[in-house]
Amino acid sequence: MCGIVGLFLKDKSLEPELGALLSSMLVTMTDRGPDSAGIAIYGDASGNNAKITIQSANPKKDFAGLEAELGQTVGAPVAIQVKSTHAVITLAKDLLETGKAAVAELRPNVRIMSSGDAIEIYKETGLPKDVVSRFAVNSMAGTHGIGHTRMATESAVTTLGAHPFSTGSDQCLVHNGSLSNHNNLRRELKREGMTFETENDTEVAAAYLTAEMAKGKNLGQALEGAVNDLDGFFTFVVGTKSGFGVVRDAIACKPAVMAETDQYVAFGSEYRALVNLPGIENARVWEPEPATVYFWDHQKVA
Repeated sequence: MCGIVGLFLKDKSLEPELGALLSSMLVTMTDRGPDSAGIAIYGDASGNNAKITIQSANPKKDFAGLEAELGQTVGAPVAIQVKSTHAVITLAKDLLETGKAAVAELRPNVRIMSSGDAIEIYKETGLPKDVVSRFAVNSMAGTHGIGHTRMATESAVTTLGAHPFSTGSDQCLVHNGSLSNHNNLRRELKREGMTFETENDTEVAAAYLTAEMAKGKNLGQALEGAVNDLDGFFTFVVGTKSGFGVVRDAIACKPAVMAETDQYVAFGSEYRALVNLPGIENARVWEPEPATVYFWDHQKVA
């Protein structure tokens, strides 16, 4: 039993409130998963910069001097904003892959949480209220985001085992449920060149979507494939740079509710996660259908 939330903003005037709204939704789901929590925030993707979000178990040691060392290694200026055990590295878009390789070389104990033009992921063990407070998520602005509070059932309670999982640029996934064929899929995806940090089945689902989108599919098409290729019980909420998607398995035994207004699309494991959203009393509220893909994209929203 885990708790999932997601918020896709149509109304730009709400963007300064994204972090606060999403944090409130996630904290409401605390009793569905007190082991660990995480949030992905998608911010402004304009300009020529990209971001790498990193995590360290020893941030005082690992983050000290990293900005200067990294800039020297990639041969261009970089900026680093430290947030507790995480830090966000900003650098030129064309240096993103070079920067990730340099981080791995300079600080082998540091883990990359996410990378891309817009995404930042913050996740740690502990209660949602503590996680969102530690990283000041309430003050973050953005266009859309997803969150997860975890009750571990099949793997250890660790930072790396927390959701969201990101296996591709500006892509991430949160999951309630369990997959029965994740070991076979992991082997297949490794043969295709995917790498894994954990034994968590959710990381396999994220990698599956990344691999499918690398073949030219959009998020909606990749989610349609997931219904057929992934065995087990699952509700997925997925983010890309401009998109937000939801899909449940064919049995759909995991709880889920959605709401849509002219201002936003919202997802919660339970309706109580949505009750404090602006205008919720006038929203169209529904339970997402089994084996049905719901997909929104800022590039297609008027």
